[in-house]
Order: sequence, then C-alpha cells, then structure tokens
Amino acid sequence: MKKILVVSLLVVALFLILAGSFLYFGSYSRGIRAGVVIKLSERGYLFKTYEGQLNIGTFGAFKNEDNQLTTVFEFSVPRDREDVIKALQEVSLTGERVSLHYEEKYFKFFWLGDTKYLITKVERLPAAERKALPPSDPPIPSGQGR
Repeated sequence: MKKILVVSLLVVALFLILAGSFLYFGSYSRGIRAGVVIKLSERGYLFKTYEGQLNIGTFGAFKNEDNQLTTVFEFSVPRDREDVIKALQEVSLTGERVSLHYEEKYFKFFWLGDTKYLITKVERLPAAERKALPPSDPPIPSGQGR
C-alpha cells in the first residue's frame, strides 16, 4: 500500500513538472509587429522588467484583451535581454519604424513582465531606408491661411 502511494505521488509530481515546464518554456504563438516604439519603461518591485508600447498605425489595428480595436501593442522584455533593451531604447528616441519579433506565452509570469508578449528581437531598417516621421501638420504655403 505504501509503495502504491509513493508511486502515485511521483507520477503526480512528474505530471506537474512536465505541465509547468510546457507552460513556462512553450509559446502559444510567435510573430512580428511593425511600428514605432512610443514607450519603454522599467517597472516592478522585486522583479524588474521593461514594459513598452508600439504604435502600429491605423492600418494594423487589432483587438486587445478587452475586445476593443487598438493601434497600440503592449509588450514586455525580461531584464536579462540586454541587447533587446538597448535596441528598444535607441529606437524609442529616434522615432524610427521597427519590427519587433515576439513570443506569446500561455500565461503572464510576473517575473517575465506584465504582458504575455515577450520581445525576442528588434529589427531596424537599414540606415539608407530610414525616414523621419512626417510632421503632424504640413507647412502652409506663404500667402495662404486656414
């Protein structure tokens, strides 16, 4: 009887370890979102992570968790991804359009970030193809008013 109890506990423990490993290391989806990084901040009390927002523009609107259309993609970057953090800091200051490669996890893990979307790579355009953002209001030709 004692042997059956020990074997049962080992089977349950093994199942929990395998299920936990699958949820932690597995990805629900992987993809790329393109846009302009509009926010990047370090957050957290014990586990510091970087949280950011990407403005994907009006043509790439998608539904968020509240089932509302939005053009802002919220993402997280674990603190150990220093190369990604540095690239995001640079592009957030220049306003250039980038592609963010991400993994969507099954659950939010508080030590990885506030979202299920973890950035794995930042792809910048080659220097020759980079363009500054257009001004919000085009210049008015002289002699014409609004």
